[in-house]
Amino acid sequence: MTPDFTLRALASSRRRQILEWLKAPTRHFPPQVDGDLVKDGVCGCFIAQKLGVSQPTASEHLKILGHAGLIRGKRIKQWTFYKRDEAGIRQFKKTVLSKI
Repeated sequence: MTPDFTLRALASSRRRQILEWLKAPTRHFPPQVDGDLVKDGVCGCFIAQKLGVSQPTASEHLKILGHAGLIRGKRIKQWTFYKRDEAGIRQFKKTVLSKI
């Protein structure tokens, strides 16, 4: 994705908060029945609940972060679990810093 799109994705304080929570998922989210918080990611339902928004609203934030290359989603049963895409985040930082 382009750095401009990623910057627009990061313009939202809610999306930045999601990235911060996903940096240390076991500190910010309860244990899950399906999926390991660290290995598989955090269920979108938990993210919506913690943000205090509806699931469709949280899904839109997560979709934007995914398109920006900052998180990845993984389907387990009927749920989607999200974790940071550290390689994508590193690439974005490298691209932005090279333009300074």
